[in-house]
Amino acid sequence: MSKLDEAIFQGSRLRLARTFHGLTLAELGEQVSASRQYMQRLEGDPGTYPSKDMLYALAEILYVEPSFFFEPLVGEVSEEECHFRKLKTTPQNIRSRALSYGTIFNQIILYLEQALELPAINIPKIKVETREDVERAAENCRKHWKLYLDAPINNMTRTLEHAGCIVTTFNGVSEKIDAFSYFRTRPIVVRNTAKSSTSRFRFDLAHELGHLVMHNDVEVGDPALEEQANHFASAFLLPRVAFIQEFPKSNRVSWSDFLQIKKRWGVSVQAIIRRAYDLGLINAVQYRNANVYISRNNKRRDEGPETEPKQEPMEIIPVAFEQLGNTYGITAANVATKLGLKCLILERFGIFYDNSQPANTRENIIYLEEHRIIRKR
Repeated sequence: MSKLDEAIFQGSRLRLARTFHGLTLAELGEQVSASRQYMQRLEGDPGTYPSKDMLYALAEILYVEPSFFFEPLVGEVSEEECHFRKLKTTPQNIRSRALSYGTIFNQIILYLEQALELPAINIPKIKVETREDVERAAENCRKHWKLYLDAPINNMTRTLEHAGCIVTTFNGVSEKIDAFSYFRTRPIVVRNTAKSSTSRFRFDLAHELGHLVMHNDVEVGDPALEEQANHFASAFLLPRVAFIQEFPKSNRVSWSDFLQIKKRWGVSVQAIIRRAYDLGLINAVQYRNANVYISRNNKRRDEGPETEPKQEPMEIIPVAFEQLGNTYGITAANVATKLGLKCLILERFGIFYDNSQPANTRENIIYLEEHRIIRKR
């Protein structure tokens, strides 16, 4: 008798893998020649066990090992602990899929933290009530990290990761979710790769940082919190004193003027226009005309790739896997097997190489000394 024969099938694990791939019960059932009702029983009835051929078929379709279904599901990420952008307009199935990404990513982080010491968490916690409070929170966060108030954030991803936050991505979920964040053993920010605009990526990260700084112990879901996080992102990326000094003093600000500001600060023109309006640098008529121009010229989603900042890939996770290889000889494939996953699952999080490969043969070289990741004693 094998270990799987003696173990208890965990229907919650089947649900997790199914939602991770965005499949409905009926769609999964169709792929394995079973009914929706049977799939539902597998997920919800502890007395329903799949046959061996069904087990292996499910594992193959969902890119997991058969052993994946027999470990108790712990640390599941819930909607109540996540700050979602566009929460109310996002369908439940898409939110569930995003949460499944967070749950599986948690398993990867827990594995890494057993072997490595990741960067220390250094995110200030600041209570806010008024708009001025939010403005000062963004300024004080910069000061806390010794970032100048008159200079752009060169790399938003690295800024968060140096403070102990883990940044990851999710592919193929939906444009209806920009990003979300939650706090477990450490803060996690998940951003959507469906966006092609790096300036909006940076704003999404600053928005989630706002939640981590201001709303760590606040009940999620309040639209006012989203507005505060947007304000924080604007103030963090475009500090008011420097922005006011550099904003053109002419009554007729041109598109090229906005692009110059974007080039320096790495923030979308839409965000710049909103910041200028909030700070009283342009009036309501100018603000409306600028937004109408953006809509009529199809610049709401695409301001031109040539105007965008450089890509900011996550670094902590690749460096951690490189350290696993250097210290223990453990590859990404080994980790996937340990967690009962196929490598394709790790690829969804940007972990798409075998880290036994020499670092200097990879396109993007990340130096270990730039990140405080060391072997645990």
